[in-house]
Amino acid sequence: MKPNCFSCKYFMVTWQPQMPRACKAYGFKTREIPSNVVKRSSGMDCLKYEEKQKGPIR
Repeated sequence: MKPNCFSCKYFMVTWQPQMPRACKAYGFKTREIPSNVVKRSSGMDCLKYEEKQKGPIR
């Protein structure tokens, strides 16, 4: 099963309309979902995926 970037602690949203998503673990910005870029580039699922810590909602 491929990782869900939206629940990964390394996923972030940028202010750049051309590159709205980024992966802090691999250090790149993209239009696509970062795990798709990793899969296409390396042929492997993302190895840096880590679940976000869920804290109290404020």
